[in-house]
Parts: sequence; structure tokens; C-alpha cells
Amino acid sequence: MTEVRVPTLGESVTEATVATWFKKPGDAVAVDEMLCELETDKVTVEVPAPAAGVLGEIVAAEGDTVGVDALLATITAGEGAAPAPAPAAAEAPAAAPAAAGGDAVDVMVPTLGESVTEATVSTWFKAVGDTVAQDEMLCELETDKVSVEVPAPAAGVLSEILAPEGTTVDASAKLAVIGGAAGAAAAAPAAAPAAAAPASSADVENAPSANKLMAEKGIDPAAVTGSGRDGRIMKEDVLKAALAPAQAPAAAAPAPAAAPRAPVAAEDASREERVKMTRLRQTIARRLKDSQNTAAMLTTYNEVDMTEVMALRSQYKDQFEKKHGVRLGFMSFFTKACCHALKEVPEVNAEIDGTDIVYKNFVHMGVAAGTPTGLVVPVIRDADSMSFADIEKAISEKGKRARDGKLSMAEMQGGTFTISNGGVYGSLMSSPILNPPQSGILGMHKIQDRPMAINGQVVIRPMMYLALSYDHRIVDGKGAVTFLVRVKEALEDPRRLLMDL
Repeated sequence: MTEVRVPTLGESVTEATVATWFKKPGDAVAVDEMLCELETDKVTVEVPAPAAGVLGEIVAAEGDTVGVDALLATITAGEGAAPAPAPAAAEAPAAAPAAAGGDAVDVMVPTLGESVTEATVSTWFKAVGDTVAQDEMLCELETDKVSVEVPAPAAGVLSEILAPEGTTVDASAKLAVIGGAAGAAAAAPAAAPAAAAPASSADVENAPSANKLMAEKGIDPAAVTGSGRDGRIMKEDVLKAALAPAQAPAAAAPAPAAAPRAPVAAEDASREERVKMTRLRQTIARRLKDSQNTAAMLTTYNEVDMTEVMALRSQYKDQFEKKHGVRLGFMSFFTKACCHALKEVPEVNAEIDGTDIVYKNFVHMGVAAGTPTGLVVPVIRDADSMSFADIEKAISEKGKRARDGKLSMAEMQGGTFTISNGGVYGSLMSSPILNPPQSGILGMHKIQDRPMAINGQVVIRPMMYLALSYDHRIVDGKGAVTFLVRVKEALEDPRRLLMDL
């Protein structure tokens, strides 16, 4: 007997409500087939079958609230698994041709990550009729935050593509169908009516929590657009519908910003190129503007003499690389200096939650990285307890994954402070924008030789401007300036880091 338990629900989520069971006791289930749908206060989570067999007892019925790792149901292995598909065949005779040359396998949208409900199909690597091997990459999806590659769940022939490039799909959508090698030709026409069948079903059971909330708020289900499987109304759909009337007047205010584009001269129009913004770029634009609108953002500046850090790096970089297998850069010094300063000025490492201030007794350092598709901020967890070598290895590994589009959602969540290095592009000075809900971000810049007055003498020193943008709602000017001065002191005399001064 195999137990079906509640999977990990995401950061800070401890319980969920069983919204819908797709199977009932006695039904045959295949491995990874969806059994039920759980609803949390943030996302909807589908629970796949951990093994093939027959669904035995359902322990948590629809509407029950369950915790992480709670028992949902049991699956028994037995002879009952074989005859179960027979009724399904009677209900959908159109699927028979596809099964004639081998069972058709649906290619579904994989798990996209916490709070991500849809994606755009950016590229198909295979065409209809192509032979595919199991785990071979079929297509690439682009979400608000990351790119996700979709592997083939089984070997066969790609018989139909249901979501062409540019299509926006939800988290439970079917992307394509893979048929057996012999029956590939028959599978393609048969799959189309089968795919349309769920959409034609008008009898869709809404999530119990959604029904309860609609009854409490007096909302007509017809006025709510469902985002769940087959258009099922979920709790978050009701919350959105409830907020819509209140948001309507506020939405009217910024209407002038949506004014049509100014006319373009005819001779210029033919030389323009219009390209649709990627989902990542749209999200970057929205989040940065939201940050400006929400935080009382202010930037303070200072400059640091990089002489000591550069000398230390030059002296030990070869030994460092030989021992640790990674190059010694400047980012580890800045990360260490920031962690050191955050201990003294903890409000820069805190965040606002309603009327509370949440102080973080740890440092999850975000390191902004430019990629071909846009800006991403991978997070180095517990950077305050890492060595120089560990930090350099983590930055190198995260940076490569960012450039290759391989970062997962978990790797970009939970940051408490961010460092952005515009100096790699030649920036001499800038005012970085906060990465909400964080309260501080440090901007690094280009190192440039400048004449400085040292002990009454004019000398040339490698100088860098530093910029700290902070949320003035939580960080006072004194705290911001103190933080930046501590970073400056640690970099101009790295021995302070060793002595914890």
C-alpha cells in the first residue's frame, strides 16, 4: 500500500484545503496522474499519484483542511487496476485510434513554482511527426520569473501540438500529445476531439472554499472567472472578484498614462520594429514601478578607496583559486562587508508587514544578475555564515544558471538584502531601485583612478562610488548613513572583517 501525502506547499504555507478529488475509491490510477487539487491562501497545488494502482481510501475529503505531509489517501496495488480504464473508453471513443498503435501520452505543463499560474510557450524544439526519446526536451515555457524546459514524459512520436509558440497556458494545461511509433498518424486527428471534451463539460464543481466565500460575500458565481482545472472557481478567483469593484475607481485615475502613442512620421514608421515584451520583461517593469509607488525610497551615497581590497586580491588570488577551484572576485568582499554592516544596522535587513516590522536574524543575499532575457536576482542563503570561498562558488554557480535560464523559483525567493553591480557595465554612479519587500539595496560601480587628498598630499587612488537605496518608512537617515560608512570602513581595511570590528 502506498500513502498519498500533502506535498511541500511553499514558503511560509503550513496548511491547505482539499478543493477537488479527480478520482474516487476503486479507480485505477497511473503514476504521476493527478489525484486531487489542494488550495492554499497563495496557490493551487495538484497532487500526483506517487505510484500506479487502485485508489483505496480517501482520508481527507473535499473541503477538509490539512497540514503539510498529512495523509490524503492510499493507493493499493492489485488486479483492479486493469479493468478501470474500460468505462473511460466508453465515454471517449474518439481516443481509440490513438491507442491502437500504443497509448497516447499527454504532455502537460510542469509545476511552475509558487504563485505562478500561467506561462507562455516560447519555443518548440520538435515538430509534429518527430520521434522523441523519453526526457528529451520538447519545448520551453517562459513565466514571469523563469524559463522552464518541458521534457518528454515518454518515448514515441509527437502526434499533435496543442499550444503553439506564443500561446499563454495555465498551470494545468495540455501542451501536446505523444503517440506510439506505429500509431502516430492516427493519434493526431483523434487527439483533437479528445482535447475539446473537457472544455465542453458544463458540470464543473467549484472549490468548496470558493463556494463558501461566495455565499458569505453574496457574489454570483456567474460573475467570477475560474482559474482552476476546466474553469473551476477557486478561492483566489472569488477574492479577486470581491476586490474588483473597489479597485475600479482607483484604476480610473491613471487612465491618462494609457494615452495612445504620438503619431509617427510615415518615413520613420517603415524603419521601426515592434516587438512584444516578454513576460519576464513585463514583470520586471511592473515590479520596479510598484516598488517606486509603495516604498518611501531614498538613496544615500559614499565612496570607497579600493586600494587595500585590490592589493589583497592581487596577493592571494592565485593561491585562492588553486585551493578552492574558484576565482577570488570583489563580490565576496562586498557581501562580507554588507553582512557585517547589517548586524549593526538590522533595520536595513528588515521588512514591513502591515503594521509590523519583521527583523531577519539572518542574511539571504540577493545578487542582481543581468541575463539576455532581463534582470534576475538569485539569492545566496545564509550568506552571513559563509566563507569567502563559499560565497564566490555560490555567486559563480548562480550566475551561470541565471545566464542559462535554469534558475528555479526557490532560488529567487526569500532575499533580505540585495547587491547590484552596475560597474561591470561601466556605470560610474546610479540610484538602484529596491527589490520589494526588502528595505535596502547596495549599488556598486566602476572602479576609477581619481586624485584624492591623503594626509595633505594629492595621490591617485582606485575609487568606487557606493549607493544605498533604502525604504525611509523603516530606515532612518542615520541608520542608512551608518550602514554605508561601515561598508566603506570594512572595504578600506579588510582586517576589520577578520576582527569583527
